[in-house]
Amino acid sequence: MSLRLYYDLMSQPCRAMVIFMKMNNIPFESRLVALRKGEHFTPEFTKLNPFQKVPVLEHNDFVLTESIAMIRYLAREYPIQDKWYPKDSKAQAKVDEYLEWQHLNTRLFGSMIFRQRVIVPMLQQKPVDDVKLEFYKNGFLKVLKR
Repeated sequence: MSLRLYYDLMSQPCRAMVIFMKMNNIPFESRLVALRKGEHFTPEFTKLNPFQKVPVLEHNDFVLTESIAMIRYLAREYPIQDKWYPKDSKAQAKVDEYLEWQHLNTRLFGSMIFRQRVIVPMLQQKPVDDVKLEFYKNGFLKVLKR
């Protein structure tokens, strides 16, 4: 298979890519990269992505290292349903606008809630910081109202 996705499902952009590709029946070869084991710091992975982050999409000899660029690329290369990435330029521009905006808004607050409620207690063996959690919840609610 010429399309490979390097990912770890701990990463939100990786989960988004896997869901997007499966929902659109895009065949791909899974390459799991265990972030907790530091596999993204190996020399082999660093050659693929010098930024040492996932996801990475490899299509033959072409490599992309940002999930939004991957979605746009796949939308041009594969028959994607319009509801995911429309062909109409104005509708596409609105999707692009949100994709650019969400990284520092929806994703930021959502991931910080997940981090405070799940990751910190699980990995650092610390109790939930209710003050921080409330701050991120309030930020997320403001984002959702936009």
